[in-house]
Parts: sequence; C-alpha cells; structure tokens
Amino acid sequence: MQFVIKAYDGEGMLEKRMEVRPRHLEGMKALGKQIICAGGLLDEEGRMKGSALVVDFPDRAALEQYLANEPYVMEKVWQKIEVETINVVLVNGEKRN
Repeated sequence: MQFVIKAYDGEGMLEKRMEVRPRHLEGMKALGKQIICAGGLLDEEGRMKGSALVVDFPDRAALEQYLANEPYVMEKVWQKIEVETINVVLVNGEKRN
C-alpha cells in the first residue's frame, strides 16, 4: 500500500528539526525503496516547516510502526501528521508497477 504523509513541525521547531535531521535521514536511508519520494515543506520564506513523503508499506500497521520510531515523531518535531492512501501511477514520468 502506498501512503502520502504530510507532517507539520510544531511552532519554533526549526532548530530542533535540524538537530534531529541526521537521525531522520538515516531512517529514510534504511527504508530504501519504500520511500517513493520525500522532501521538506517550506514556508513563504523558504524555511522548513514540515515534511511530505510518499511511501510504500505492506499495510497501515507497518506504516504506524515506522511513524512510532521516526525520530521527528519521537523528538516531537512533527506536531500534526496527516496520512492518506494513494495509488502511485507515475514516478519521474514513468509508469510504476
């Protein structure tokens, strides 16, 4: 199953985000191809305010397990998380399985 995650940082969390970011990126690397795409959400001034991820997990329970261990969640950087299922059809202009 594929999911789109929009996760918003809490107020004043930019410094904490940058402190935790190396651990977050290590986790992303460990997920490998389960990450279809990911990036930072930016405010009007171009500062990070959250994250957007499109991910592939066997089921919602596996996604919840990932989120429970995500450093931004554990360190309370992400304060609001929205998750929806998505049917990824194209990646970089090419049809996905």
